[in-house]
Amino acid sequence: MKKIKLLNKIAGVGIAQFGDGYEVSAEVESPDAIMVRSAGMHDMEFGDELLAIARCGAGVNNIPVDECAKKGIVVFNTPGANANGVKELTIAALLLASRNIIGGVQWANMLTENVAKSVEAGKSTYAGCELYGKTLGVIGLGAIGGMVANVTRHLGMKVLGCDPYITVEAAWNLSKDIEQAKTYEEIYKRADYITLHVPATPTTKNMINAESIAMMKDGVKIINLSRADLVNADDMKAAIESGKVSCYVTDFPTEDTVGCRNIITIPHLGASTVESEDNCAVMAARELTDYLENGNIKNSVNYPAVSMPKTPGAVRLVILHLNVPNMISHISTSLSEVNINIENLANRSRGDYACTLLDVGSVSDEVIEKIRSVEGIIRVIKVN
Repeated sequence: MKKIKLLNKIAGVGIAQFGDGYEVSAEVESPDAIMVRSAGMHDMEFGDELLAIARCGAGVNNIPVDECAKKGIVVFNTPGANANGVKELTIAALLLASRNIIGGVQWANMLTENVAKSVEAGKSTYAGCELYGKTLGVIGLGAIGGMVANVTRHLGMKVLGCDPYITVEAAWNLSKDIEQAKTYEEIYKRADYITLHVPATPTTKNMINAESIAMMKDGVKIINLSRADLVNADDMKAAIESGKVSCYVTDFPTEDTVGCRNIITIPHLGASTVESEDNCAVMAARELTDYLENGNIKNSVNYPAVSMPKTPGAVRLVILHLNVPNMISHISTSLSEVNINIENLANRSRGDYACTLLDVGSVSDEVIEKIRSVEGIIRVIKVN
């Protein structure tokens, strides 16, 4: 019986992906795997039994990814599963930034007498501008940014996109009408609206700051539904105060941004749709079952993607190890010394880490321990 611990409420369609051989609940102890949404895990202690963590969403800031890699715990996320929900909220954010809808609604709700006449007399205070004909700069053209770029073309916007790390698949999915910006600076200088769709990393932290804002058009509107850390809050407030930035919409309220004039703080609703939560839960569950039952890795953030059809009647070994020379030779020698033949093999690496899948006829616990003793081996898992 494999044990899956839930750290947050997970959609039932995701839990239903696990078969009879699984115990899935928030109460399980010594789990083989963990499913999580937003719960913080940096202070958690992980048992030796823990093999994997699946984040029902794209961001993994709440998970100690590097520490997990060192312990041979594969961390998965679900890229693209919530993309449509975030795309739709981005369109809403663009409209909120253009038209003072929130201010107008709040004002209208305070009217008590001669409402229709008061509305006609005071509505000009809340006038805005249209998206049509404006230039949108999209920073990050992955699952979400690519969808935003494509759909805003149909709103009549001119769209610039910049992504130094764009995949071939993402590029194929972009409309031919999207203009390529070779640098972020080009977007800063040309765009009337800028929307951010990049992960929070050391290189993207505070990418929107006093220096980058200074390159932008006067009155630029900025949308950030990715991560709070992408924007320097103090610099943003100064830009709002000076009028350099006319509106900032963020899905990540903080003490620095709530209640500020011309800053719209959405309470982290980007992926808060029934459909997004279902999609993320299903994808996360399938990633875990494929890893626990077959050793296959897809959408991991700390180990390489690797998969291989199981050889009928064979035993599969999943070997997580450092990405160093001669590792496969050391592993194969450990097996050949006891006359064990490798029937199938796959190896992939990513940065400092690698994974080797082996199908062998049979293998004893003593041989597995021998492989574990090889310098650079982090973990050996036997998949029955």
